[in-house]
Amino acid sequence: MTSTQGHKELIRREFTQQAQAYAANPSIANNERLQRLLQAVQPQPGMRVLDVATGPGYVAMAFAVAGCEVVGIDLTAAPLAIAEQKRQERGLNNLSFQVGDAENLPFEAQEFDIVISRLAFHHFEDPAHVLSEMTRVCRPQGLVIIEDIIASEFPERAAYHNHFERLRDPSHTRALPLSELVELFTARHLEVEQLFTSFHAQAVEQWLKNAQTPAERAQEVRTMFEQDVLHDLSGTQAYREGGALYFRHRTLTCIGRKLVLD
Repeated sequence: MTSTQGHKELIRREFTQQAQAYAANPSIANNERLQRLLQAVQPQPGMRVLDVATGPGYVAMAFAVAGCEVVGIDLTAAPLAIAEQKRQERGLNNLSFQVGDAENLPFEAQEFDIVISRLAFHHFEDPAHVLSEMTRVCRPQGLVIIEDIIASEFPERAAYHNHFERLRDPSHTRALPLSELVELFTARHLEVEQLFTSFHAQAVEQWLKNAQTPAERAQEVRTMFEQDVLHDLSGTQAYREGGALYFRHRTLTCIGRKLVLD
């Protein structure tokens, strides 16, 4: 088994065991965040949309409700089963889900008007290749959109952040800094049209519980946050409130338009 295959198996394992908790996470299901995304993108009825690493399908369903023809793909079957159940409950016949690999999208070039991936890039071993695949299947003048957690622009702070993320969930590879994500867009001839960031407070204990982090690693994460509270090491603004540990996930939404090349 190659290292890439091993990482994909790790993703499948983690998100099979996390599927129910992830789908129930208020920050993932948050309708206000979904509506802000739709307002920024302004999808039109009938547009073809691909949601890469769809998980429990909230983004895909939001675009389907807006009248788009939507496909959601994910590497892992367990969250797709949850997504399909929700699709049926809502009667969304303009939406389908399928197992698929973000590094080898099972679609022809220029099939979609909008290609999006939310809160998944930090799990990809080769995010540049995934973005190339997303760009390939997007039509010229279509939109490619990434929303993900981001790390500090300062390498040592980003390394501290990514270390506790990997301890908590070993399928985490690396949260990118904002500047690197923008560079990836530009290198693929995607004109960045919108950038916006937001913060989401995470309660450390619930965050660890959601990932079912083993006790030894969870304790190491707590120790790292204790140091972060004292010395501001990660850029996540860790703090204590009512005796509990918290930190702030910063997310970036980057919306790029695919240039028409001669």
